[in-house]
Amino acid sequence: MLQQRAADQRDVASPRRVGLLLAGILLIAATMRAPITGVGPLLATIKSANGLGGALAGVLTTVPVLAFGLTSPLAPGLARRLGMERTLFVAMLGLLLGLVVRWIPGLGPLFVGTALIGASIAICNVLLPSVVKRDFPLRVGVVTSLYVATMNIMAATSSGIAVPVADHAPGGWRFAIGFWLVLVVIALVVWVPQLRERTVTRERRAALPLRSRLAWAVTLFMGLQSFTFYALVNWLPSVLHSHGTSTAAAGLQLFVFQTVALAATFGTPVLIQRLPDQRWLAVGWALTAAIALFGLLVAPVLTLLWVVLGGLASGGSLVLALSFLGLRATDPHQAAALSAMAQSVGYLIAAAGPVLFGSLHDASGSWDISLLMLIVLSIVQLLVGYRAGSVGTVDDAASGSS
Repeated sequence: MLQQRAADQRDVASPRRVGLLLAGILLIAATMRAPITGVGPLLATIKSANGLGGALAGVLTTVPVLAFGLTSPLAPGLARRLGMERTLFVAMLGLLLGLVVRWIPGLGPLFVGTALIGASIAICNVLLPSVVKRDFPLRVGVVTSLYVATMNIMAATSSGIAVPVADHAPGGWRFAIGFWLVLVVIALVVWVPQLRERTVTRERRAALPLRSRLAWAVTLFMGLQSFTFYALVNWLPSVLHSHGTSTAAAGLQLFVFQTVALAATFGTPVLIQRLPDQRWLAVGWALTAAIALFGLLVAPVLTLLWVVLGGLASGGSLVLALSFLGLRATDPHQAAALSAMAQSVGYLIAAAGPVLFGSLHDASGSWDISLLMLIVLSIVQLLVGYRAGSVGTVDDAASGSS
């Protein structure tokens, strides 16, 4: 048990303090996808400007997700040494540095900056659920939905404006993928008041729950929904184009895919609050994803319907996956440990998504096998989601009975 409750350490009863904390969380969330999703629409331009081959360009899109998986396990240790507030601040400084480095001409800075951006975001990915668990224990689903919605809005905005900004702004594509550093600076300034806090260094260490079946269910749910998302966000326009959709319309439908996720982002927490557990919610979103993918496979004439259903399933599954990190933990420290495990393994799984999806197409000459793979994985996500949604918490003592 904790020796001292977070409520004793923070004046969470102060509306101003709560407002500043929530604003800081949302501003950090606003920077956690936009620097990544703006690259995809500009990939052809970046390839041409840097002489990249197709394989190396694909690696560029995978680097941030790999960095998510490799860096996530480091976040709890950093938080124990520095405190969660200071660790998040350092991570945002790293994100700012990565954006600056990526702006420097040359292939080396492009890849190094992208890796630093991914590593910095990974730390925020891990620690934000722990902060939410600590400071908003009765509103985990609601606050999680707010910051996921913020991530989705900014991710969609980044995708939507990348090409117009690159076409009209001085600096072209480099400006389009780099000007997000202004938002990072704003987030840093708003987060500064939180640096007075240092809440975790004297508390116990929560071990990664590697022997917990419940923790592995949460981890696989996280990984499988991310696998599908990153496969589609990179290849959906190509799939739609192969069905006769114009390039412009395919890009617009990718924007729709990301924006309709907002409805599920706001609706899922309401269901989390009202349902006795999250089993059937997890099943429902995974089944919706499978239906959308099956529709793309057999009835491409209804593409827009399948894109909308897929976007809803993506948004709902992500909110649920992130909510599990708090709901299945007994305290913020266990939430950080579960978050590190789920996001490390989960994003390593997800990093394979774009590569396998594209490789299966290259091998078969059709997108059918790639879509069938995602359908099968959605069924697996359904099964592990039923377990992850069960009432209970992860046993960080590494008991296999959880």
